[in-house]
Amino acid sequence: MKRWILAIISVLLFGGCAKQEQTQQPNAPVEGTPKQGESTPQAFVFPLTGKLTETKPTHRAVAVMINNHPKARPQSGLPKADIVYEVLAEGDLTRFLAIFQSEFPEKVGPVRSARDYYIELSKGFDALYICHGWSPEAKQMLESGAADYLNGLFYDGTLFKRASFRKAPHNSYITFANIEKGATEKGYALQEEIEPLPFFANERQGQPAQQLEIAYSRQAYAHVQYKYIPEKKGYFRYSAGEQTVDYDTHEPVLVQNVFVVAAKHTMSDSYGRRDIDLTSGGNGYLFQNGTVRAVEWKNVNGRLLPYENGVPVGFVPGKTWINIVPQLDIVQYH
Repeated sequence: MKRWILAIISVLLFGGCAKQEQTQQPNAPVEGTPKQGESTPQAFVFPLTGKLTETKPTHRAVAVMINNHPKARPQSGLPKADIVYEVLAEGDLTRFLAIFQSEFPEKVGPVRSARDYYIELSKGFDALYICHGWSPEAKQMLESGAADYLNGLFYDGTLFKRASFRKAPHNSYITFANIEKGATEKGYALQEEIEPLPFFANERQGQPAQQLEIAYSRQAYAHVQYKYIPEKKGYFRYSAGEQTVDYDTHEPVLVQNVFVVAAKHTMSDSYGRRDIDLTSGGNGYLFQNGTVRAVEWKNVNGRLLPYENGVPVGFVPGKTWINIVPQLDIVQYH
């Protein structure tokens, strides 16, 4: 962990050097870093995107459970998330855990119910956890103090509002003003120092891969696609061939890192709920800059991070989506 922090400091103060054991070459500056001799008021870095900012980022991370049922699409708020975990819930439908810190949308949703493994992922960022409903395991975790949380079960019609254009359970929304209001009423902290993710400005590139598809089942609605757009320096995301955009603003989801990790999934009850092993590590793919690398993943203090031959692999500055899958053979790229 210290190595990643030192890497960020060296980039900001001295122009930085790439990981010596990998390249032995001078590092390129992080996007937005001034050239030698130039001055800039931007002296801080957002911890979850690696992007420069003029003021010190102090807002606590907020993690929101977002519905991904076909009847809940398009969602609100996803383009503003720094990190999104996409994980199977029941059946072949995924849900999103969207983590916000560098920017916040006006509202977010539809908000959906909690599961224990989403709470564990949220805890990796000590995030304020937002949900509407919970499984028995999630209920036990939250009520025992595993995380600070706001649950729409207790604020339906107050902090959480029902949209008229959709039917329950696909119509629960919350504004970030109400998230902060609820946190204040509960006495939750909203200011916090966040440990940064590992960002390296000049990571070694993999083999070309402009597109990838993840088939969570044979049903089209459960297929996820990412397409690299060179002029945007990032990936557009699609569900069942339809681009993922914000319901209110029509802003597309654009991400710089797509991290696919394979973790063991087992059924835990008759409702089809799952247990997912997020601690043992395993294999994965890391897509960046239109290329792919086969990597391993490790759980480091609750965060799923990429490694190669035991050495941490950096994310490129920008937004990150992490797709957790039962096995890598459901992932195709070209």
